[in-house]
Amino acid sequence: MAGLATSFGSGAMTNSISEIDQAELLFLVGTNTTEAHPVIGYKMRQAARRGAKLIVVDPRRIELAEEADYWLRIQPGTDIPFLNGLMNIIISEELYDKPFVEERTENFEALEESVEKYTPDYVSGLTGIPVQDLYTVARLYAGTDKAMTFYTLGITEHVCGTNNVMSIANLAMLTGHLGRPGTGVNPIRGQNNVQGACDMGALPNVFTGYQKVIEPAAREKFETAWGVSLPGDIGLTIPEMFERANSGELKAMYILGENPVLTDPNSNHIRSGLKKLEFLVVHELFLTETAEYADVILPAASFAETDGTFTSTERRVQRVRKAIEPLPGKTNRQVIAELCTKMGYPASYGSAEEIFNEMASLTPSYGGISYTRIDRQGIQWPCPTADHPGTPYLHASVFTRGKGLFQSIEHIPPAELPDQEYPLLLSTGRILYHYNVTTPYSIAINSMWSEEYAEINPEDAARFELHNGETAKVISRRGGVTTKFKVTDRVPPGIVWMSFHYEKTPTNALTSAALDPVTKTGEYKVCAVKVEKI
Repeated sequence: MAGLATSFGSGAMTNSISEIDQAELLFLVGTNTTEAHPVIGYKMRQAARRGAKLIVVDPRRIELAEEADYWLRIQPGTDIPFLNGLMNIIISEELYDKPFVEERTENFEALEESVEKYTPDYVSGLTGIPVQDLYTVARLYAGTDKAMTFYTLGITEHVCGTNNVMSIANLAMLTGHLGRPGTGVNPIRGQNNVQGACDMGALPNVFTGYQKVIEPAAREKFETAWGVSLPGDIGLTIPEMFERANSGELKAMYILGENPVLTDPNSNHIRSGLKKLEFLVVHELFLTETAEYADVILPAASFAETDGTFTSTERRVQRVRKAIEPLPGKTNRQVIAELCTKMGYPASYGSAEEIFNEMASLTPSYGGISYTRIDRQGIQWPCPTADHPGTPYLHASVFTRGKGLFQSIEHIPPAELPDQEYPLLLSTGRILYHYNVTTPYSIAINSMWSEEYAEINPEDAARFELHNGETAKVISRRGGVTTKFKVTDRVPPGIVWMSFHYEKTPTNALTSAALDPVTKTGEYKVCAVKVEKI
């Protein structure tokens, strides 16, 4: 797994979106692609209709489940047993890619030993997936030449999210579904330039291109370029920032284009942290729920008012050109540069291209990319030199560390499960009509789907005497919200599903404060709740 760090550490797809047309099998785990990523979802539908096999693993009967050859209704929080169970079958029936395992991986014996106890019967009991389906899917995935795996937040938003990703990497290496077109492990990013933000070092432990701040050589390179001394300590993640805000250690924040009051888990904790800050700056397009706590609000420029680049989920660096002049009078980069200058570090850049060129000169994976080269068509990193064509798929001949390292991964249950007091499991996600928490500011979009409808199974609706369209309270150990309900068998008994888009129904007041220990990602997908009639 460590050999796949370049792609998985950055959350980027190993392969390209266009390769969906070449795939013989699409394996979707924890991704509601047609709603969260509709363009990619449409390509998946096209592939299925031309004959590619489609396997969907999701507790909800999402749209793609209707078109899937196999829909596995998994119990939330049991992805590791499921994946280990597939590998148990593949190894025991000797369906794995022996040449690939022998030539390109190591630590296979440890993997074989660790998955031995994840027998089909044991895994079926944990996941709720029938034994025969486990056999069928394992044989199909291992026996297909070109299989692409896709996942999103249904895999990562757990306390074991990192281990979930490692398990997917184990399965791909075991079957040789890496390093070729129409294969790969493909996490789909949640927003249009999340990949680009991470590539640019918007993480607390790296500079641009995932160059680690703790490595002296990387620090020295940036210190020389910028003429400053840089700390070698890893910074704070967002959850750590709010922990320190609540404790009084962190005194000020600058929030640009983010609305943590609605988007972060356990949002009452977020609100209390914002209240305790001595100084809060929010740089934003709208007066968001977070901006209401600000001491200073700076008007932001949108993508339509901005020159620069976006990097997509397939690592493609693309030009963005402003359509109108910035309504605030300045672009976001100009505001940040002027603030830097006033705080003692002169930051004078004549254009976005000048900033990009400086970054590319310090970032090996972007070293060969320039505005001239991406004037009409984007380039996929890594692209180290000006004559390099870019990289449509990763790991063609070798992994970053040499050989891919299999990891022994054990099942880690969710931090909070239903009990007698809170008998239902809440899982959250997105709906097609809204883009995170910004589209509620659009009157046109809001008119299409203006309020939350929590989904509940007919069995549970009868138990709580709820009717379709009725309003009730959903309560967790952290807070409560009022919502309308949709009675549907899209969700199984015992589960309530909600989106997080609405100010009037701030779903993340309910979600757990538990985090993945590595990424510090919140466990949005599993927490215990109860329903009370109003």
